[in-house]
Amino acid sequence: MTTPFTNLVHYPTNTDAELDRLQQLAEQLSGFDERVSLEWLDGAMTALAAGPRAKTVAEWRDALLGDAWSRAFADPQADREATAVLQSRWTVLLKQLDPELLMDAVDELRLAPVMLEWTDEDTKRLVEDGTIAAGSEADEIPLTGEVWAHGFMDVVEGFPDDWKEPGDSAEEGMADAYDEVLARIAMLTLHDPEELAKTLEEMYPGEKLERDDLIQEALYAAQDLRCYWVQNAARPVTRVVGSVPGRNDPCHCGSGKKFKKCHGA
Repeated sequence: MTTPFTNLVHYPTNTDAELDRLQQLAEQLSGFDERVSLEWLDGAMTALAAGPRAKTVAEWRDALLGDAWSRAFADPQADREATAVLQSRWTVLLKQLDPELLMDAVDELRLAPVMLEWTDEDTKRLVEDGTIAAGSEADEIPLTGEVWAHGFMDVVEGFPDDWKEPGDSAEEGMADAYDEVLARIAMLTLHDPEELAKTLEEMYPGEKLERDDLIQEALYAAQDLRCYWVQNAARPVTRVVGSVPGRNDPCHCGSGKKFKKCHGA
């Protein structure tokens, strides 16, 4: 398997050694949560980084992985080392999805995901060792970006308090924009050729898009989501504070004492 789209841009990226450690971490976790793979984990972390609320690794790790984490890394030292591996990828994703930089250059693709591409040799090996049945390759070998998108959408669905669709009071067009951006990512999860072709015709009528084109559309969508949440963040309510007497002024309670000797004490 090759990992395209990891080093195509000159923005912060992880080293091969860091990604190798992340893959080892994912393999260890997969023994307790079958969803987890390097690609799924990267898609999930990308959604968390692109989401509406900034989180630390400690805040989202257990919510995403449940008890798989504590079971895989029960030893305190193992827990610290594994957390550092996650942090190295998390830091890079936050830099790639820096909203200020994204909004300064909306046409630049900064996001560099980890997506696995199955080669003919990989497929042949899986058939030979009995992992998949001969003739079922088209059904069982994931398309490039498919697993990554499943990880992304699992976070959208698994963190409903964060990923809320714009309500009826939202500005005109916000809900449609939100749905359209998510649809560009969800499209990568479609495996059935007929379903994919139908969805393509609905979203991109008259256009012919290859798999790489769909992946780029999804990556731009993730960047758009990061900017969307920043631009549509809830505005804090301005708190109006009445005037406060000076320390030597009479206290506002009417006691006759100076403020510093009364309520200002």
